[in-house]
Amino acid sequence: MIQSSPNPDSIPEAPVSLKPDALKPGTIEADTRAAACLKRRWIYVLPAAFVTYSLAYLDRANYGFGAAAGLAETLHITEAQTSLLGALFFLGYFIFQIPGATFARKRSARWLVFAALIVWGTLAALTGVIRHFWLLAIDRFLLGIAESVILPSMMLLLTRWFTRSERSRANALLILGNPVTVLWMSAITGYLIQVFGWQKTFIIEGIPSVLWAIVWIFIIHDHPSQAGWLGHEAAEVLEQRLNEEQVTIEPVKSVRQALMRKDVLLLSVQYFAWSIGVYGFVLWLPTIIRHGASLSMGQTGLLSAIPYLAAIILMVVVSHLSDKSLNRQKLVWPFLLLAGFGMLGSFFLADISFTAAFLCLIVAGGGMYAPYGPFFAIIPERLPSNVTAEVLALVNSSGALGAFVGSYLVGLLEAVTHSSRPGFLLMSLSLIASALLTLALPRTAQQTAGQN
Repeated sequence: MIQSSPNPDSIPEAPVSLKPDALKPGTIEADTRAAACLKRRWIYVLPAAFVTYSLAYLDRANYGFGAAAGLAETLHITEAQTSLLGALFFLGYFIFQIPGATFARKRSARWLVFAALIVWGTLAALTGVIRHFWLLAIDRFLLGIAESVILPSMMLLLTRWFTRSERSRANALLILGNPVTVLWMSAITGYLIQVFGWQKTFIIEGIPSVLWAIVWIFIIHDHPSQAGWLGHEAAEVLEQRLNEEQVTIEPVKSVRQALMRKDVLLLSVQYFAWSIGVYGFVLWLPTIIRHGASLSMGQTGLLSAIPYLAAIILMVVVSHLSDKSLNRQKLVWPFLLLAGFGMLGSFFLADISFTAAFLCLIVAGGGMYAPYGPFFAIIPERLPSNVTAEVLALVNSSGALGAFVGSYLVGLLEAVTHSSRPGFLLMSLSLIASALLTLALPRTAQQTAGQN
């Protein structure tokens, strides 16, 4: 049943003008016409989600460039305080995840994201205006709260708009906003800082989020049946398929019961360890490169972009393989293990050869991003729709806590030891641990039945 869902890359062409109630869902002609209309999801929903997540990621990741460009010297604060400012974002990001997801599920993910775009864009721009440490600390904390609702809300939206055989690619195309943003940001932000300074750069990069909120509210809808651009018949077909998929999932009565499940707790711990590596890498890569190779900010930005190019390629390939095989776990742990060993190579080579250490960083960057699509497809395949949003929020908030630990400790270790090697060791061990935890994930009844 699930495997028969049409692949959007191979859907036959058909007229896209559908008359409501002209055909009953399930007939060949109705499914063919609906399939043509359903292609529009990949044109409307995913680009809008991608841009939104890209803007969110821009306003959190550009802090690493500000730190490398002399934020501490400008504000007359210590390197430890600089690390704390980077980490406070993730503390705020951690706190509001589950309440935000509950609001998105019960009320509206669409309007929640709209409000968050305006708030975080304003707070991100204020990062370049505020001159006092504690005011900036509050701003970074509130910025984290504003952005905390984004990923759970949009993951929830994707479960309402894409079927199981499409979900890994949909997830990957959403989260591609992460490495794609860092890729172009790495190339452009360094030069903006050279021309305008880090403070004006933060202001320039905060404004687009506010403007994008207007576009978002006109394009995105909470349910397929609400989208005029999709068509009534196509919406019926899609929602019927999604309902059929829910029948195969074991029911869970309450959110509390879902959050206490062994597999959910294991996924949360796994994502915590994974995020220590990812966000330590994202926030401190520019500083590590600049100190290791004594480059200008422009050159640092260009060099920092290379690992993210590898990440983009691998994310697309792995998500496609995941949807084709419907195999999730086996496409998660090997890449995390590869990333861990890549980071470990950088640990051993950082003080010997910058070139060799940087090549290991490229391997690590590609490996740690590759499994995002299949990883987030695991959750809606294990849990029903009445608890999916909160479980996604719990897992993502655990990642936020890992990001807080990773961004703070990597920066602190750099400040205390004046070497990037201890940070590499912390990130490598965390990534290896996340790979091993993925292997320990218990099998579902569906997986056991499929094996038999």
